[in-house]
Amino acid sequence: MVTKQFRGSPEDADLTRADSLAREIFSDIANKWALLIIEALGEGTLRFGELRKEIDGISHKMLTQNLRMMERNGLVERQVHPTVPPRVEYTLTEPGAALRATVDAMCDWTHRYLGDIEASRGRFGSGPAASG
Repeated sequence: MVTKQFRGSPEDADLTRADSLAREIFSDIANKWALLIIEALGEGTLRFGELRKEIDGISHKMLTQNLRMMERNGLVERQVHPTVPPRVEYTLTEPGAALRATVDAMCDWTHRYLGDIEASRGRFGSGPAASG
């Protein structure tokens, strides 16, 4: 499916259309790695290796793919310093920093309701529907 280019005001965007640019953006940023990258970069500029250490379990490939996607969407700025070896740093842009407020709210929600969710999963897994 080809994403239609957005024309008009943001208020006119039809978020329910499958070919909407907004839906593509939602898909890009609504993954665990992008959210964790935003959270990590919210503390300040980080080098690639530092960012990878901050996000337990992310592979080199997934970090690279997500950083490229985020740079493409204008959420992250990549700065290459002309040193040997090259030093590359990543920083949230203004839209990325604004998105961090939403990510922070999601993290707060997760912490607040983690026990409830865990209990619900326990009930769900042990009920009659779990067997079949």
